[in-house]
Amino acid sequence: MDDKKALWGFNQKRLRDIFVKADKFPEAIHLCLEQHAMVHTSDMSQSNVVTLEDELWEGLHKDTFCTMPTIKDETIAWSLWHITRIEDITMNILVANETQIIYKGNWLEKLGVTVCDTGNSMTDEEIIDLSSRLNMQELRQYRIAVGRTTREIITSLQPADLKGKIKADRLQRILDEGAVLNVESANWLIDFWGRKNVAGILLMPVTRHQMVHLNAAMHLKKKCQVKM
Repeated sequence: MDDKKALWGFNQKRLRDIFVKADKFPEAIHLCLEQHAMVHTSDMSQSNVVTLEDELWEGLHKDTFCTMPTIKDETIAWSLWHITRIEDITMNILVANETQIIYKGNWLEKLGVTVCDTGNSMTDEEIIDLSSRLNMQELRQYRIAVGRTTREIITSLQPADLKGKIKADRLQRILDEGAVLNVESANWLIDFWGRKNVAGILLMPVTRHQMVHLNAAMHLKKKCQVKM
C-alpha cells in the first residue's frame, strides 16, 4: 500500500498543478479519473488494478468494520459512510445540481439506516450505533453507485466548468435536505465548499478527502486486528 500511496500523492500534486491550465484539460480529466478510481474499489471503475480501497476490504470482518478501538478513533464503517456521503453531496448537488444517489434505488432501506447526513457532528455513541446498523455489503454497493455517477459527471465537464464557482442555492440545498446538519460541528462545510470552484471540489473532497479517510481506516483495521 505504501508504494500506491506515494504514487497517488505524486499524481495528486500533478493534478492540482494542471487543473489551472486550460491546455491540460484532457490530461487533467484523465488523471482525475485515475485518482478517483484508486480511492474506490476496482469494481466501481471495472479495472483490473488493485486499488487502495480494495486493500481495505480484503479480509475485512463485520466486527472490525464497526469497532471503535479507542475514544480517539472512529470506525471503518463511519469513515466509509462519511466519505461516500460527502462525495454524493458535493458531486450531485454542488457540481451537477441533481438528486443525491442515496435517494435513488432505495439506498437508505438497503443500508439499514435512517440518517443521511455526513456524520460530522456524531458523538462516539452515535458513530457506534450507525456502524452497527450499516449493512456492510450494501455500503460497498452504495459507494460503487456514487463513484460511477461521479465519473459520469467528471467526463461531462467542459474546460470552463472547472473554474465555475459553487452556487449559493446549491449550498442551501445541502442544508435543506439535511445532508449537512446546521450545527457548528458540521455546517462549517458549507463555508468551506462555498469558497471553492468545481476543480477545487474535485481535488478536495472528491479525491484527497477520500484518501485521508481510507488511510485512517487502514490504521483502524490494523489496530483492530492486533486487539483480536
